[in-house]
Amino acid sequence: MNLFRSVRAVTGATGDGHVDWRAATEAAKAATDAGDINVSPAERRGYATDVADARDRVRTVTTLDFDLPGRVEIQNRHHWLDANAATFERVMKPIGEQAGYIPGVARVVNTGTMAFTLSFLAEHVLGQYDPLLLADNDDHALYFVRPNIRRVADALDVEYDRFRRWIAFHEVTHAAEFGAAPWLSEHLETAMEEAISQLATGSIDRDSLGELDTTMTAVEGYAELLMDRAFDDEYADLRRKLEARRQGRGPLERLIRRALGLSVKRRQYERGKAFFDAVADERDIAAAGRVWERPENLPTDEEFDEPSLWMARVL
Repeated sequence: MNLFRSVRAVTGATGDGHVDWRAATEAAKAATDAGDINVSPAERRGYATDVADARDRVRTVTTLDFDLPGRVEIQNRHHWLDANAATFERVMKPIGEQAGYIPGVARVVNTGTMAFTLSFLAEHVLGQYDPLLLADNDDHALYFVRPNIRRVADALDVEYDRFRRWIAFHEVTHAAEFGAAPWLSEHLETAMEEAISQLATGSIDRDSLGELDTTMTAVEGYAELLMDRAFDDEYADLRRKLEARRQGRGPLERLIRRALGLSVKRRQYERGKAFFDAVADERDIAAAGRVWERPENLPTDEEFDEPSLWMARVL
């Protein structure tokens, strides 16, 4: 870590846009320890086995037709930063295009904010299924941030191999969703573009933001359902220890997470899981999987709170 280099990168932000993405990425890297990526052949085989087993188990439990993304990468934190800084830049491009003249001070502030956001996330992300939204190609990717997985496994006092496998199963459930619903990426992209475009003009498109929220609630909730039904080991202790770790966060970290919207993501997990558990318990997993047949099958905000309404409409 080199905080001086990080500050120098931010204060040297240049260009015409609202964020100097090169400087933001450089600053985030300087402020973030890359972590160990010295992966032995045996560990690499372990990752590959976990991912393949997760694919086979999810296929068996759900009968969904999907395959793994073309890229499965074991990353350090700097690798993750490179991949996700590019995604942030693509997603926020409309703001830069419509912002007009950006004073240098504003660019520095924006660049510093993005550098802090990227650095914080890089320190905490364990695994990620990346649909590469708004990219020029249709490739998807699966990332495992090895230094974070090892650190959290040690902090929870659980076996690294078992915790790594649990993370692999969770991320592969997302591959199942996007593989079973070819329309999902475009659906998210459209809602995201509309919301960002409105933000660029200084207004808030509540319909697009609401669509993003309900879609991501479905994505996270269905993944939680599959984790419960597909993971091939006991996991109650893992959930309990993770929850205890969340509750033990200090006030500053809780404030940062709230500011970055991570508390919203947790609510999506919980609300979505409750919905899909109710559908699967009332009907079965196949019925819950009907959500991915077409965009119109996504639950509405009201239906997430009343799963019987969704079942009456779709099943």
